[in-house]
Amino acid sequence: MSRRIRRPLAKSRASGDRPRGAPPYRGLQAQRPQAYRPGGKPSIPVSAPAAKAQPETPIAAPEPPALPSKVQTLVVTADENNMRVDRFLEARFPGLSFSHIQRIVRKGELRVNGRRADSKDRLEEGQSVRIPPLRLDVPKAPGHLSEAATRTLQSLKEITLYEDADVIVLNKPAGLAVQGGSGTTRHIDQMLEVMRDAKGQKPRLVHRLDKETAGCLLVAKTRFAATALTGSFRHRSARKIYWALVAGVPKPKQGRISTYLAKEEGEEDTIMRIAAHGDEGASHAVTYYAVVETSAQKLAWVSLKPVTGRTHQLRAHMAHIDHAIVGDPKYFNKENWQLPGGLQKRLHLLARRIVIPHPRGGVIDVTAPLPPHMLQSWNLLGLEADRFDPIENAPEE
Repeated sequence: MSRRIRRPLAKSRASGDRPRGAPPYRGLQAQRPQAYRPGGKPSIPVSAPAAKAQPETPIAAPEPPALPSKVQTLVVTADENNMRVDRFLEARFPGLSFSHIQRIVRKGELRVNGRRADSKDRLEEGQSVRIPPLRLDVPKAPGHLSEAATRTLQSLKEITLYEDADVIVLNKPAGLAVQGGSGTTRHIDQMLEVMRDAKGQKPRLVHRLDKETAGCLLVAKTRFAATALTGSFRHRSARKIYWALVAGVPKPKQGRISTYLAKEEGEEDTIMRIAAHGDEGASHAVTYYAVVETSAQKLAWVSLKPVTGRTHQLRAHMAHIDHAIVGDPKYFNKENWQLPGGLQKRLHLLARRIVIPHPRGGVIDVTAPLPPHMLQSWNLLGLEADRFDPIENAPEE
């Protein structure tokens, strides 16, 4: 497990130097920020000066009553320009649950300039937001956690890979959902409720992982950090590397997958299908892959670098090239394929590493260990988890 943030005056832990003679990524050169040296020891500090943490600028809006019981109309301030609807509600009404936000949006009770809005829509300065009567959980005074909340806080601490005043990187376990849904009562977003600060603000999710995917999950502790980190994802300055175990051995062993993906609604579930350019709801998706090691030519450990961030992108892309990820209940499409003895029938996909600019300067660089079921598979197959990862040389676009 590696916990690193390369900032002035901050110590780092290197994950190992790249061996001499490591092959280039099929002749393609990666474009990287100056401060980013994958797999190497940082020797030069980031050029951005160290900055002391400053208190978050308060939202220029009146404090709402603890339990608003009637319809309100709020005006979007300059500070709230380009803020998502759900984030706007969280900021204005500390204690409002994710499920309650989704409910009032789904029912059309929340209106922006008189029109229905989606929770992901972005607001503009001066717009009027109609807020229906709300049911809020009154923030508890700091230091007065229940026994259950104390256990939840301890659970979060145990899976924390990195934390400072602005950012947390969690090692999300496989099987734990990031957000709530139908029948989901325990998830990361709900667990973060125990980390509300004195103002009632809780840490914010800035990206997602599938429920069965383990590994690095980035969380912002302040609104300032959430805005900066969300912008890094939007502008694709965040670098993500995933590890997977797939059926068969991809040929060539290093390549680029470029398709369009669109959601396909089923009776019981939703999957992403390969679509054509111009299809309704289709979005372009690009993934680089590299085979790290193989097992008897029947299985391959692949490293994946998504350039875009579409739903189920890596799972759909590997199935598309006929090398589905082992244990994937949605996309594993190999007929007459038997799971090798000793391997668990669970999704073998890990968000291995995240590298992203820190909101206050420098670079966050965090690596997650193999989850128990994948570590068991690596040991059974004789795969060496400390091997050089050729995906490091893949392009960033």
